[in-house]
Amino acid sequence: MTRLTRRQFGAGAGAALAAVAAPRLARAQAKPPVVVIGGGVGGATAARYLAQEGLGVTLVEAKERYITCFFSDLYLAGLRSLDSLTHGYDRLAQGYGIKIVHAEATGIDPAGKTVELGTGATLPYERLVLAPGIAFKFGAIDGYDEAATHIMPHAWVAGPQTELLRKQLAAMEDGGTFVIAIPPDPFRCPPGPYERASLAAYYFKQFKPKSKIIVLDSKDAFKAQELFEEAWARRYPGMIEWLPAQFTGGVEAVDLKGGVVIAANARFPAAVANIIPAQMAGHPAEAAGLTDKSGWCPVDPETFASKLQPDIHVIGDAVIGGEMPKSAFSANTQAKTCAFAIAAALNGTPPAAPHLFNSCYTFLGPDDAFTNAINFKPVDGTLKTTDFFLSKVDATTEQRRRMAVEAGGWYRSFMRDVFG
Repeated sequence: MTRLTRRQFGAGAGAALAAVAAPRLARAQAKPPVVVIGGGVGGATAARYLAQEGLGVTLVEAKERYITCFFSDLYLAGLRSLDSLTHGYDRLAQGYGIKIVHAEATGIDPAGKTVELGTGATLPYERLVLAPGIAFKFGAIDGYDEAATHIMPHAWVAGPQTELLRKQLAAMEDGGTFVIAIPPDPFRCPPGPYERASLAAYYFKQFKPKSKIIVLDSKDAFKAQELFEEAWARRYPGMIEWLPAQFTGGVEAVDLKGGVVIAANARFPAAVANIIPAQMAGHPAEAAGLTDKSGWCPVDPETFASKLQPDIHVIGDAVIGGEMPKSAFSANTQAKTCAFAIAAALNGTPPAAPHLFNSCYTFLGPDDAFTNAINFKPVDGTLKTTDFFLSKVDATTEQRRRMAVEAGGWYRSFMRDVFG
C-alpha cells in the first residue's frame, strides 16, 4: 500500500474518473431491460450510466426527492439549508430516458426475473441492480426501537430525523449535554459521527457555550482520530469528551422518559441524545436472499454481481466491501463499475477493468476541513487498498480553509455526476 500526496493521488484518480465517467456508445439497437431499486447515490448513478450504455433502465424509488446524509451535519450546525442537500430525478428522466417509478419494491422473483411493486405492477428485468442502503438493528440497544427514534433520533438517514435532531439542539438550554452513541463497525460514513460532534460543538460555541458533548463509542479507536482530537483541543477545548468502549463498556440501553443513555459501566443523562444504531443491509436485500450471516451482501468485487442470486447486482452501503468504506463516493464508483460490467455482458463486449476509489471531505468547523482519497482493487475476492491520501494533522490554517472551500465544489460536481 502506498501513501500519496493529494497532488499525486489527484492525477491518478482524475484519470481513472475520466475513464470511468466517459459515456460509451450503445452497441446494439435493442435495449435489454435493467431495473434499479433505490434512488440514492448508488442507484441514481447506476441508472444514469446504464442508460448511457444504451440499456433500457427503470429506476424504482419510493421517495420523490433524495436528501444527502453527507453534508447534513452542516445543516445541524446551521451552516446549510436542507433544501441545498435535496435532489430530484427530473434530469435523469429527461436527459437520459430513464423511467422513474415512485413506488415501493415489495417483492423480487429471481427465478422469474421480475420485481413486484406496491402499486400491483410487475417489472421484468434482464439484470437487476439493488442499491438498498442500510437498515437499523433495532433492539440491539435495549429500549431503542423505531418508535424511540422520535425521542432520541438517529438522523442517519437524512430527512425528518435530521430536522428533528436540529430542532432538539436548537431548543436545548445552554449548559445541556448532547450525547452521541456510535455503533460498531461496519456502518455508513465512518467519519460522520465525529464530524457531527465537531459541528455541534461549533454551533454550541456560538449559541450555547456552556454546553457539553459526550461521544460514547463502541470502539477503542477510530480512523482519522488524531485529526479530530487535534481539532477538538484547538477549536473546542473542554467541550467534547470522547469515551471509548473500554471505559464505558458500550451503550446497552436507553431510558426514554428519563433522557438517559445507559452504558455497561455508567449512566449518561442527556438533554439531547443522538443514538446511531448498529446497521445491516436494507430490507429489500434481505428479502431477496442477498444477505449472508453478517447481514450484508457478498458480491463479486469486479462486477458487484451477487454471490447468492444470479443476474442481481448489489452496490453501495449494503455490500461487503472489504477495505472499501460505506460512503456515498464508494457507492458512486461501485455503481459505475457495475453498470459497465452489466453493459459488457448484455452487449457481448469485453468488460472494462474496474476503477474503484473513495474521496470525501470532513468538516471540523465552517472554515476547517480535511480530506481523504483512497484507491482500491479486487484481490482474492475482496477489495484492498492500493494507495491513499489523508490530510496531515499539522496542516496550516490556510490549508484547512482551502479544504473547506474545495468541499463545496466537490459536493456540487459530485451531485451533477449522480443526478445529471
